[in-house]
Amino acid sequence: MDGVASPPPFGAHWVDGGIVTAGTAAVSPVDHAVIVGDGVFETLKVVDGVPFALTRHLERLKRSANGLGLPEPDDEVVRAAVAETLAADPEAGRLRITWSSGPGPLGSDRGGGPGTLLVASSPGTAWPKTVRVHLCEWTRNERGALTGLKTTSYAENVRALEVAHQRGASEALLANTQGLLCEGTGTNVFLVVDGVLITPPLTSGCLAGITRDLVLELADVVERDVNPDEFGWASEAFLTSSTREVGAISAVDDTVLPEAPGPVTSRVASAFADLVTTNPDP
Repeated sequence: MDGVASPPPFGAHWVDGGIVTAGTAAVSPVDHAVIVGDGVFETLKVVDGVPFALTRHLERLKRSANGLGLPEPDDEVVRAAVAETLAADPEAGRLRITWSSGPGPLGSDRGGGPGTLLVASSPGTAWPKTVRVHLCEWTRNERGALTGLKTTSYAENVRALEVAHQRGASEALLANTQGLLCEGTGTNVFLVVDGVLITPPLTSGCLAGITRDLVLELADVVERDVNPDEFGWASEAFLTSSTREVGAISAVDDTVLPEAPGPVTSRVASAFADLVTTNPDP
């Protein structure tokens, strides 16, 4: 629009074969990731030029592609694209890998051509020590075609997060169709109830987060169905994601958590931070 300045480009952008100038047009306007969200992606934290847990992220990228009926991206090509992107942006704190079905018609049918690989970097996010979250009105479909897949069909998350922000929260949590706690728009959730660290199982419809998986390996966690009402008697709770790692929840709407961060959250966060510094690709 006239008189409205565009935000300055940042980071490095790799598009189907090489680095392109940030901010320039490089993706087909009929790519199916643009037209219908027909793609999968991974977001990684970058520490001192090294993407954390790259192998796990690439394995999940392939699982998501298989689940969406896409051919798997070539592992060597993706790794080379990641290396080129980080070489072009030594200050990167975040990396995004996107794999789509490629150009297609202006509808749901796929074009049948080669896929599109995109890699982009940006600065990292400075997450606050504690966050407020909003339990939103919408639900996750634990039996949907996209359940457990990390796809580019993210408009539902965008809308939920927007509403959370309007309510003074920095993340939105969703229950599934059974009314059981599922996940956040970009996070998994853990609670401490009666001294036990719990998290919703994958059968809830939540994504198998990379950080979630690592926390399960680092701590004694019980995976079980969680009623959102359990926030009312939880002593502490936290979110996990690849960019925030482990972040304490201070309140869920009007329910204030007694400890934020509590001792369990602090121990898990410390163990995870040690892992990041000692093993970049666990």
